[in-house]
Amino acid sequence: MLFMVIETFRSGPEAVGERFRRCGRMMSDDVTYHASWVDAAGRRCFQIMEAASEAPLREWMANWSDLVDFEVIPVMTSSQFWTSIESGQAQ
Repeated sequence: MLFMVIETFRSGPEAVGERFRRCGRMMSDDVTYHASWVDAAGRRCFQIMEAASEAPLREWMANWSDLVDFEVIPVMTSSQFWTSIESGQAQ
C-alpha cells in the first residue's frame, strides 16, 4: 500500500535535520521510502511511503514522535484509482 505521510515539525526543521544526519531515516526494512517534498516555510514534509499496512509506519513514526506530528493517508496512483473506478472496485 502507498501512504502519503504529512509530517509537521513541532520546532522547525533544525532538530529533525540534525537527528536525520545523525541517525538516518530510522525505519524498518518493511517500509519503502519513495519521495518527499518540504513546504517552502520548512514546517511540513510530505512523503510517499510504501508498506503492507500502516503498522510498520507506526514503528517508524514512534522514532520521531518527540519532534514531529504525523498524518497518514492511504493513497493510490491515479492510474490505480481510475482502473478501480472502471472495474467497479472503487472504495
